[in-house]
Amino acid sequence: MSEDTLIEELLAGKHRALARVITKIENRSPGYRDLVSKLHEHTGNAEVIGITGSPGAGKSTLVDKMASTYRDRGETVGVIAIDPSSPFTGGAVLGDRIRMASNVGDMDVFFRSMSARGSLGGLSTATTDAVKALDAFGKDKIIVETVGAGQNEIEIVKTADTVSVLVPPGSGDDIQMLKAGILEIADIFVVNKADMEGANRTVMELKEMIEMRDASPMAGHHGAESLVDTADNGGTETETGTDEEGWQPTVVETIAKTGEGVEEFLGAITEHVAWLSESGELEVQARQRYEAEIKTLLREDTAALLEEELSARGGLESHIDRVLRKETDPYTIADELMAPIEDCVGEARREP
Repeated sequence: MSEDTLIEELLAGKHRALARVITKIENRSPGYRDLVSKLHEHTGNAEVIGITGSPGAGKSTLVDKMASTYRDRGETVGVIAIDPSSPFTGGAVLGDRIRMASNVGDMDVFFRSMSARGSLGGLSTATTDAVKALDAFGKDKIIVETVGAGQNEIEIVKTADTVSVLVPPGSGDDIQMLKAGILEIADIFVVNKADMEGANRTVMELKEMIEMRDASPMAGHHGAESLVDTADNGGTETETGTDEEGWQPTVVETIAKTGEGVEEFLGAITEHVAWLSESGELEVQARQRYEAEIKTLLREDTAALLEEELSARGGLESHIDRVLRKETDPYTIADELMAPIEDCVGEARREP
C-alpha cells in the first residue's frame, strides 16, 4: 500500500490503516517521518489525557472504565499503554496482557501497547507520533497510560493536555515520591481504591502537600489558592478550584473496579480542559510541546549523524586506546569528532 493511500484510509476512519501507521511509527520504518508530517495538519482536535502513578495504583483498571464511560457518551477513544521495554527486543514486555476487558470488540476503542524504548520517563518520540496518528484519525479522547516509574514520569507533560496522577490509599512512600518531583506535573490527583483503609488520610496528605506547594514561590502554573471543597459524593469526593493565577489541582476519589467516582473524575478533566482553553494555557502548552518535540528530534538526528561520522572513522576503539594510554582525553576526542560537523554548520551559516 502506498504512503498516500495509507494516509487516505487513516483519515477515512479505517482502523487497519491506523494500526499500520502506528506500527510503522513504533518500528521507525522507512518513510515514517513523511507519514507523521502529512498527518500533522489534521491534528489538534483530540483531548489528550495522561494517566500515571506508582505501579499497583490501578491505572489500567481506571483507563478501562474511563474508555467505557466515554463510549457510553458516544465519544471515540484511543488508548496508548506504555509498557517497560524488553532488554532483548526493545518491545513491550507486557504487550500481550489483557487490559481493556470492558471494551473488547468495540471498534471505537482503539488500544495499543507500546514500548517505553528505554526512555527514562516511560515515554518516547514514537508515543508522541502515535498520539498524532490517533488525533488525525478522529479519536475524541486519547488516553496515554504510562509505565509508572516514579518521578521520571514527568515526561508525560510533553504529550498530555491533562495529567492525572494515581495514588493508592495509605501509600506514605508514594506521597514521599510525589514530593520528589511528580507533584509538580499533576493537574488531577486520583486516590484510587478509595474503599480501602487509609484513603481519607491519603486525601488529606495530598491536600496538605498542594497547599504547601502553593505557598512556595516555586508553585508554578497551578495557582496559589487553597482547595475549594465540594459536597460529599459518598466516597467519591471531588475537591477542585481555580484562581486567577492558574489551575488548582483537583483531588478525586475513585473505586475503578466498580466504576465509582469515574464520572466525577471525568468531570474534573472536563473542568481542566475548559480552564486551559479559557486561560490561553492550551496554546502555551502547545508551544512548549512543539518546542520540546523539535529539540528531541534535533538531538536524535544529531546523535545519528555522529554515529555515522564515528562509523566512517572506524569507530571509537582507537580513540579509547589513546585515552587509556593518556595520549589524549575524552573532551579532546569529542572536540575532534565534532569539528567536521561544526565546520559544515559554520559554512552553511555563512552562505548568503
